[in-house]
Amino acid sequence: MNLVSPHVSIFFWVYCFTPMVFSINLVDKFALIALKAHITYDPKGILATNWSTKTPHCGWYGISCDAPQERVSAINLSTWVLKELLPHKLAISPCLFLLILVITTFLPLFLRILGKWKALQQLNLLNNKLVGSIPEGICNLSKLEEIYLGNNQLMGEIPKKMGLLLNLKVLSFPVNNLTGSIPATIFNISSLLNISLSNNSLSGSLPMDMCYVNSKFKELKSLTGEIPQSLFNISSLRFLSLAANNLEAIGSLSNLEELYLDHNKLTDEIPSEIGNLMQLQILSLFNNRLTGEIPSSLSHCPELQVISLSFNQLTGGIPQAIGSLSNLEELYLGYNNFTGGIPSEISNLVQLQILSLFNNSLTGEIPSSFSHCPELRVISLSFNQLIGGIPQAIGSLSNLEELYLGYNKFTGGIPSEIGNLVQLQILSLFNNSLTGEIPSGLSHCPELRVIPLSFNQLTGGIPQAIGSLSNLEELYLGYNKFTGGIPSEIGNLVQLQILSLFNNNLIALTIGSLSNLKELYLGYNKFTGGIPSEIGNLVQLQILSLFNNSFTGEIPSTLDSLIGEIPSSLSHCPELRVISLSFNQLIGGIPQAIGSLSNLEELYLGYNKFTGGIPSEIGNLVQLQILYLFNNSLIGEIPSSLSHCPDFRVISLSFNQLTGGIPQAIGSLSNLEELYFGYNKFTGGIPSEIGNLVQLQILSLFNNSFTGEIPSREIPSSLLHCPVLRVISLLFNQLIGGIPQAIGSLSNLEELYLSFNKLTGGIPREIGNLSNLNILSLESNGFSGPIPAKIFNLSSLQGISLGSNSLYGSLPIGICKHLRSLQWPYLHMNHLSGQLPTTLSLCGELLDLELYINKFTGSIPREIGNLSKLEVVDLNDNGLGQIAGMGPPTWRAGIVAHCWNGGYTIGMVAILLERWLTIEKVAHYWNGGYAIGMVVILLERWLTIEKVAHYWNGGYTIGMVAILLKRWL
Repeated sequence: MNLVSPHVSIFFWVYCFTPMVFSINLVDKFALIALKAHITYDPKGILATNWSTKTPHCGWYGISCDAPQERVSAINLSTWVLKELLPHKLAISPCLFLLILVITTFLPLFLRILGKWKALQQLNLLNNKLVGSIPEGICNLSKLEEIYLGNNQLMGEIPKKMGLLLNLKVLSFPVNNLTGSIPATIFNISSLLNISLSNNSLSGSLPMDMCYVNSKFKELKSLTGEIPQSLFNISSLRFLSLAANNLEAIGSLSNLEELYLDHNKLTDEIPSEIGNLMQLQILSLFNNRLTGEIPSSLSHCPELQVISLSFNQLTGGIPQAIGSLSNLEELYLGYNNFTGGIPSEISNLVQLQILSLFNNSLTGEIPSSFSHCPELRVISLSFNQLIGGIPQAIGSLSNLEELYLGYNKFTGGIPSEIGNLVQLQILSLFNNSLTGEIPSGLSHCPELRVIPLSFNQLTGGIPQAIGSLSNLEELYLGYNKFTGGIPSEIGNLVQLQILSLFNNNLIALTIGSLSNLKELYLGYNKFTGGIPSEIGNLVQLQILSLFNNSFTGEIPSTLDSLIGEIPSSLSHCPELRVISLSFNQLIGGIPQAIGSLSNLEELYLGYNKFTGGIPSEIGNLVQLQILYLFNNSLIGEIPSSLSHCPDFRVISLSFNQLTGGIPQAIGSLSNLEELYFGYNKFTGGIPSEIGNLVQLQILSLFNNSFTGEIPSREIPSSLLHCPVLRVISLLFNQLIGGIPQAIGSLSNLEELYLSFNKLTGGIPREIGNLSNLNILSLESNGFSGPIPAKIFNLSSLQGISLGSNSLYGSLPIGICKHLRSLQWPYLHMNHLSGQLPTTLSLCGELLDLELYINKFTGSIPREIGNLSKLEVVDLNDNGLGQIAGMGPPTWRAGIVAHCWNGGYTIGMVAILLERWLTIEKVAHYWNGGYAIGMVVILLERWLTIEKVAHYWNGGYTIGMVAILLKRWL
């Protein structure tokens, strides 16, 4: 295999063994002139004047000579690009010890002759795009001391003959795609000092005697397998990196200065023996699975400069002893499970530059003593539970560049002292409970690039002074309580790329000419009037979100300029990817010119007052993924040109007045995941081509006038061939026939709505195979036969609606054995019979039980009264008797009144429990129409004799009995 690269940097060091011969200098000069002919890129125009045959070649740009022989000793052409450099063109002085070239074609022949340059001492092909495997010819370079092939795309195994390079000191192949095991012979090279093999796919284990031959290692990077015991015999080891592999443990090495164990699968606790590493300067254990607390012995490592423990599962508090590490510059403890407060001792770290504690469970306030760390450049405390105010003292950290305090519980205002942070670039305070106005002093931070203040309770207007932040790139002020208009000074922010003022109370919209703006979020405000024409000036705009305002009128002609179709003095916006104008009051038609936005990916125009048809030009938007036109007054048919948008994932056209049939061509949208056509006037059948949509998850065609049968397995391309379907909604149509048995193969189905059609036949037992089904809605059809018992085994079922059919048979005795999540069984208006199972009481989530107009007999199970969440029970028009045992069921008054309203015997007793009844409810539910013999037992705690007299005063017969507790009668 060979190394091939379109763009390669090469560094060569060669010893010179050739005697000096004066005439040979001309050979060097002519070789350089030949080399010049292959340079294709000279951005500074140097070659035209500098590399002249009239001047000594030793003075040419990028050329160095060895005095006194005046032989070329170094060539540096790194700023130029050469094309198709042939090896014989490099017939330059053998005294050459440095060669730097950039070439566009790295010929296989060039690599093959590398093995013939026996004097080569260093080979550096770092940071290129080399592909293929490492050629074995490199193993013939017997004098090679250093080889760098990192950060390429090399694959295959490391040549086993690499162990023949007996003078090798540095072996560096990181960031490639190398596989296989590490040749054991490499560890027999006694001169080897540094090995770096990180970020590959190497496997296998290390030889247990790897360090017996060579005990002089200074650096080991990213090896695999278990750590050999011989590793701990290397007293000279100063740098150990075992990142991105599968290591399980680590010992201690007294001279170790840098320890990298990041990106592994290390578990258990950090060993306290790390405290013995007195020379340790860098400890990197991030991105493992470490648990437990930070060992206090870490404070015994006085030379520590960097501690990186982020992305683990560490617990406990941050040790106060960390404050004794006076040389510490960077502390990374983010994304763990630390609790407690931030120790004030951190303020002793006067060299500290980076403090990252984000995404823990830290509580308490920010210590004001942070101001004692004058070198701090980054403070990251986001995603914790910190409270209190932002300390004013933070304004004294004159070197602070990035401040992340988002997603906490901070209160109070933004301290004006932040305006003293003249180096501040990022100020992130989002998602707190900050109040007050934005301090005008923020304009004194000229380096600010990003300001996220969203999700607070900030008030007042947006300061005009923000317009002076000339470096500002991103401004997030959404979800606050800002009022007034957008200050015109915002138009001065020429670097602004993202402006988010989402969900405020802004009323006046002025944008100005923000020529670099890419994303504009102004939704959920109180903007009125037309969409301002200035938006047409935003030539870099990619996302335009104005939804949920009160914009009126048509999409302006300037928006036609925005979409680039109608030429005008306004700039075009060809980069638009997202347009969100939903939830406004826009009228008129959807402009045909919108079809020229070739980069458009998402178009949201729902919930407006658009009329007319869907323009066929939308079919030109070949990048379009989401089309939301729901809830307008669109008419006409779906244009077949929509099938020309192959990336469609979501199409929502519901709640319009569209007519005609569903185009068969929709079946060609192989990436479609969600299809919403409900509440229109579509007719005809459901096209079988929908079965080609193998990615389809939601199919919603409810409330149309579809006719015919549901496509079945017998039709070659049916919707039953959509394996990832989660929701099918076909209710309120005119579908006929039966439910195909094959529907049981849709294993991902969660919701099935077929109610209010003209379907007949039995309910297929295969529906019981849908183990993920949450809702089954088959109401108001012509189904007959028994309810398949397997349906009652679907533990995920929350709602089942089978009412208004002709179903018969009894309910299973163990009906709720599996249905522990069932909330609403609607089985009314059928021919169901038998007794009500007592196991209904096991459906603890039951809210609504509707079994009226059936043929149930026997007594009502008193256990139903134990269903504490039950709100509605309707058992009317059955053959049911009184409550079993006449005991005290815990039924709510509303349920009792509803169920016993008419047709029940005088002796039926309602015993109402105190915890869910008031006397007012008793009066309401029992007001009139109940027999004299009904007994009300009123609890002592909320009744007095006066109340009894009040509620029963008039309209009730003398014979009504009040049994009052003897304590107050």
